[in-house]
Amino acid sequence: MKAIMYHYVRKSDKNTPFFRYLDFENFKKQLDYFEKNYSFLTYEEFLNLYENPPQNAKQYEHYKGKILLTFDDGLKDHYDFVFKELKKRGLFGFFFVCSGVYERKKALDVHRIHFLLGKLGGKKLLDLANEKIKLFQKQKGVCIIKDSEKAFFENKTYLNQDNDFATSEFKKLFNYYIKYAYRESLLDSLMEEICEDYALFENLYMSIDALKTLQKEKMIVGSHSHNHFVLSKLTKEEQKQELQKSFEFLEQIIGGGGGLIAKTFCYPYGGAHTYTQETKEILKNLGVKFSFDVNYKDISLEDILQNPQALPRYDCNLFEYGKANLG
Repeated sequence: MKAIMYHYVRKSDKNTPFFRYLDFENFKKQLDYFEKNYSFLTYEEFLNLYENPPQNAKQYEHYKGKILLTFDDGLKDHYDFVFKELKKRGLFGFFFVCSGVYERKKALDVHRIHFLLGKLGGKKLLDLANEKIKLFQKQKGVCIIKDSEKAFFENKTYLNQDNDFATSEFKKLFNYYIKYAYRESLLDSLMEEICEDYALFENLYMSIDALKTLQKEKMIVGSHSHNHFVLSKLTKEEQKQELQKSFEFLEQIIGGGGGLIAKTFCYPYGGAHTYTQETKEILKNLGVKFSFDVNYKDISLEDILQNPQALPRYDCNLFEYGKANLG
């Protein structure tokens, strides 16, 4: 099986000339490509896989060559464009949601980072951010970048993304290097110059009613954590709270309190450096059967049996029509 990962799927917006996304028309072309060259895993086949995982090569044979579609971050794009297209084609997908957005009524830091880059571009934004960091550290008398984490993450992130140098450096700075205690206030300062936060929140995420509709219409709603943190940067107890809180929220609001059809998860950012063995143990203890990582290979029988908390996914841009657009 091949699990395919998507984020922004939308139409062009002239207000964000540097924003990276998959154009909706190309998304439809990519679905056509998968339909011609592979076959899609059906909703019923997934539920059977979930309840009765194959135990040998013969049982797994049925799932070979199947495509699984996965969509991260609970974006409004996924309801307005993706969901309707999947329904039209009789397909289903996994929609992984960051529950914290509904609690805080404010866009998550990871998405504010994308939006700021989309508005200003990497070079201008990185220069502005460095000025603010210097001023912030001088005013507060603190160092906001943890050198050990910078050394650990520096050569492990954004290796397969087609970013310019400044864009990659800005994303590394705010997604990995800056301590979480200071990141939000720095982004607040940048956002004040660009856009009102609540407007971004209102236009970016699916509503709770939309999430309920997804499950009702035979889509799989899963957790993408509560706040989209790099889990390996958290203590074991912080990870537990981050994951437990997310599932409790989803279980409560999905299906009129009837819970999730299947407990699934995908790691924020992805890659083995973003979580620990403790993370996988916490997920297993929460009753999660399958978790998705980012590791460009097919899902094998061995993955399902030996490593179900880190199933590999491909980025959509590795396949025909999946290359990102700008603006």
